[in-house]
Amino acid sequence: MKIINVILSGGVGSRLWPLSRKSKPKQYLPLFDGKSLFELAVERNMSVCDKICVVGGIDNYLLSRNILKKLKVKPYSEIVEACPRNTAAAIAFAALEANPEDILLVTPSDHLIKNDKRYYKSLESAIDLANQDHIVTFGFKPMSAETGFGYIEYLDNDVISFREKPTQELAESFLESGNFLWNSGCFCFKAGVYLDELKKNEPEVYTSSKRAFFKSNGIFLNEILSMEIPSISVDYAVMEKTERIKVVPSFFEWSDMGSFLAIYDFIPSTDARKSSTNLSLNTDKLVEFVGVENLILVETKDAILVLNKNNAQDVKKVYERLEIENPTYLR
Repeated sequence: MKIINVILSGGVGSRLWPLSRKSKPKQYLPLFDGKSLFELAVERNMSVCDKICVVGGIDNYLLSRNILKKLKVKPYSEIVEACPRNTAAAIAFAALEANPEDILLVTPSDHLIKNDKRYYKSLESAIDLANQDHIVTFGFKPMSAETGFGYIEYLDNDVISFREKPTQELAESFLESGNFLWNSGCFCFKAGVYLDELKKNEPEVYTSSKRAFFKSNGIFLNEILSMEIPSISVDYAVMEKTERIKVVPSFFEWSDMGSFLAIYDFIPSTDARKSSTNLSLNTDKLVEFVGVENLILVETKDAILVLNKNNAQDVKKVYERLEIENPTYLR
């Protein structure tokens, strides 16, 4: 039995446009003391896991490979998706590559986590539950009434219910109750248990993922067969349906770095880029904010984004519009 860190690296980081592009998504940007989120994710679990398996896209697998080589990671494996089919299939590919009794620690490549005793204690609890054939998710203590996250209603390690991205009013009630956790997107389970639950709850995803995996060309999945896989998240496909679900309440410092607001909160107030309630990013020009508050300015060689930090989630709408009207700015 091995513990395998499955790193999901296929996201495009649309809410961090124009910094994040298809050719170099947010998880590969060296924003954290010269390191990327992907690099930090690899380093975080090297001492716990026996192997790393990276599941990523055709556009950026070389970026992850170069980091693995830089860090001299051995052993590792790569699974390159021809097209994104969401997390249920991505995890299925890693599970099919593993032995049924291997434990998969599934982590996104774009989270910022403080490596302390609380983090490794949570991993220990999750691995123990996974060894008992449970499907384990990690839940984080909410820091605010965030509407961009899913929530888990819980009691100890038992999951009472899942709640998808709520209204502001609901999010505030969740925060006040103390019985809810943010749904993290991190999971732990045996490879065989996951495949059994996927087959039981989403048989079409299971069958089509298996077909695409076993018809792969080395590390590259077959594009035609991949397109036949229903695109569905692991939360909808398995987590919200399985009777084997458990949650590990986790209290280490965490951010999904999914928006410019998250970056704003991460950067210390002593940083020269912060001015009062405003922030400038990725520019070598002097930026002065006069008579305005809560603004973030982001500059790249071909685009400038100015947003109210309270509307950070809406950057995704700009990305989606550009994908239709002018995809050049996404490359």
